[in-house]
Amino acid sequence: MPKISVVIPAYNEERALGDTLRAVKNTIHADNLPDTEVVVVNNASTDRTGEVARSFEGVVVVDEPRKSLTRARQAGFMASRGLYIANVDADTLMHPGWLREVVRQFESTPRLVGLSGPYVYWDLPFFSRMFMHFCNFNTYFFHLFVHRVLGVAAFMQGGNFIIRRTALEAVGGYDTSIEFYGEDSDIATRVARLGLVRWTFRLPMRSSGRRFAAEGVVRLMTRYVVNMISTMFFNKPLTAEYKDIRK
Repeated sequence: MPKISVVIPAYNEERALGDTLRAVKNTIHADNLPDTEVVVVNNASTDRTGEVARSFEGVVVVDEPRKSLTRARQAGFMASRGLYIANVDADTLMHPGWLREVVRQFESTPRLVGLSGPYVYWDLPFFSRMFMHFCNFNTYFFHLFVHRVLGVAAFMQGGNFIIRRTALEAVGGYDTSIEFYGEDSDIATRVARLGLVRWTFRLPMRSSGRRFAAEGVVRLMTRYVVNMISTMFFNKPLTAEYKDIRK
């Protein structure tokens, strides 16, 4: 059984997926974790996403014809075998030390069921990046408040979160009725009932800011926050529709 399964949902990501997989492979080598499993979910793609994924040796490719982020995450989870399920999006770049930090955190804290960290948007303008850093600090303190003080919810960053397999199995996996917004807050809040969820700056992930560039940083962040709170406290997001933003 591999220690970590890296699950990557991908819809029409032929341009970004290759860089993401190369970064994952480099991190596996640098962190000396050769038993790490990589699963790509080709989620109803109409481009060469599946072909790109299959060109990488050792990558498990799962075809999920029903287009949905949560269905793709669930399909990847069901196909995976690792003790820890690492959810990484197809436009992210993992860096050396990321996998090693995941193992360290889980093995040093038996109560830990979920782990997450911030996104670092390398391709946004300077002031947009600074605004996102500010939002990361707010996210950290908000998570501490709702999880450690109130004990009612938790937050994990979609595309940069890891869940202990036994916890994910215990809550029945991902809520496939959620299309996009709020999916990370939903799973974080549900697994938080079983143990500790940690959000740490020791686990950053480089990600494309293409969605913020296309929809506006403040506008999109407001939408994320509203849906996060709605999912945590009312068990469903307010926003069902979303746009597919690709390079």
